[in-house]
Amino acid sequence: MAVKREHWGSRIGLILAVAGNAIGLGNFLRFPVQAADNGGGAFMIPYMISLLLLGIPLLWIEWALGRFGGTRGHGTAVAVFDYLWKNPVAKYIGFMGVLIPLAVVVYYTYIESWTLLYSFFSLTGSLPSTPLTADIKDYLEPFKHFLVEKTGENSQGLILTPALETYIFFVITLLINLYILYRGVSAGIEKVAKIAMPLIFIMAILLMIRVFTLTSPDGRNFLDGLGFLWNPDFSALTNPKVWLAAAGQVFFTLSVGFGAILTYASYIKPKDDIALNGLAGASVNEFAEVILGGSIAIVASVIFFGITATASIASEGAFNLGFMALPAIFANIPYGQFFSFIWFLLLFFAGVTSSIALSQPAIAFLEDEFGLSREKSVGILGLFLFISSHIPIFIKGALGEIDFWVGTLGLVIFAFFEAVIFFWIYDSKKAWEEMTRDNDIKIPGVFYYIMKYVAPGFLLIILVSWSVESLPSTLSKTDVGVWIARMFLLLMIVLGFVLIKKAWERRNGRTSS
Repeated sequence: MAVKREHWGSRIGLILAVAGNAIGLGNFLRFPVQAADNGGGAFMIPYMISLLLLGIPLLWIEWALGRFGGTRGHGTAVAVFDYLWKNPVAKYIGFMGVLIPLAVVVYYTYIESWTLLYSFFSLTGSLPSTPLTADIKDYLEPFKHFLVEKTGENSQGLILTPALETYIFFVITLLINLYILYRGVSAGIEKVAKIAMPLIFIMAILLMIRVFTLTSPDGRNFLDGLGFLWNPDFSALTNPKVWLAAAGQVFFTLSVGFGAILTYASYIKPKDDIALNGLAGASVNEFAEVILGGSIAIVASVIFFGITATASIASEGAFNLGFMALPAIFANIPYGQFFSFIWFLLLFFAGVTSSIALSQPAIAFLEDEFGLSREKSVGILGLFLFISSHIPIFIKGALGEIDFWVGTLGLVIFAFFEAVIFFWIYDSKKAWEEMTRDNDIKIPGVFYYIMKYVAPGFLLIILVSWSVESLPSTLSKTDVGVWIARMFLLLMIVLGFVLIKKAWERRNGRTSS
């Protein structure tokens, strides 16, 4: 007998939980780097176009799919796709909505634990501290050495050797995630969102105010930082990579294509609104990303290091900006230890609200399709994550490889299937009726055509472009760690297919062999 499905306790709790799903490390680390590297203010033109033609339509599609599935007692694309498309392959395609977020959590929880570790080290004054010098490389070197030492990236050969405290904080972070999930949708996820989201905004605003009061010995201030980030380089708009970067950032920031929003939406009541709820969650996320995320890390770095050095740091990755440049700045300002603490605590809270959302589809699959209790589902998930996370923790190259296949390519493929199955294979008229019923605001009619034609076409262009640009170099990798990561993902796919087969045998009343 299937477990009775939960519901969200309040609208504000739902909106904060959905916003928490979207607001993650990418808002405060990835977005400013992407904007700075892709034309500054001009980046916002393709970003906003992608948001309107891709992000919001796909967001509403996932909300509609989730509510559709929830009324039938299911919260993952596995069952939803099977209802929409009476083809044996549908449920296996739908498994992408469980596999992708689950595989992301495998490495995301580990990265999330770095932020808790750094927050603790900030509080205890254990982070490096060097006097400001003219040589940016010499200045950042202690912070780079600290990061690679703690994560084991300075290890030689295949096996990484992270510091013991890094591993301990990973276990603590995993247990925190599992406890929240164990508490359930309303008492766990929703309650945490109501606490974590206001704290995230309070900490981000405090950091933004402090950054805006910084000045360098050379006279640079926050206006120079904002100018670097927002002054438009319109020549960048002729570069296709800028448009792809903008579309990719929209995917990451709204968390579309992961399957988590679909699962969250399945816990609303049958006649609950999806249009306003979806738009409200997206608006909260965009404020966090564009206003707050765009006003902290890059701006502070420009003030202290200048535009050229900041561009160099940003081009080498968001981790360098967040885990090296920012701590280096905090080490040289009054009360810097406190601001470093809240910076990394902010990232940790943002990470937690995202990782629990990405974990929920796997729990929903076990509860809905196998009738398992919440306790057993979380226990199975916890055991899987603990064992699987050792691959990105200890195998060199595994983290980046898993991220490419599920966190870059996989989510675009899944989003394409969501749009095509709902608006083409199922029935576009019925899909539109499902999407527009019982809403507090009216979805403009033009979105029917955007969802049916524009969004799938846009996704297809992204897939082809990324395949041409990234697949050849990725497939040419022969590192042992890369192959271990690929075998792990293949094993997840095989295991998923076996579980789906058993679940449908159970549903049809047959005894599995």
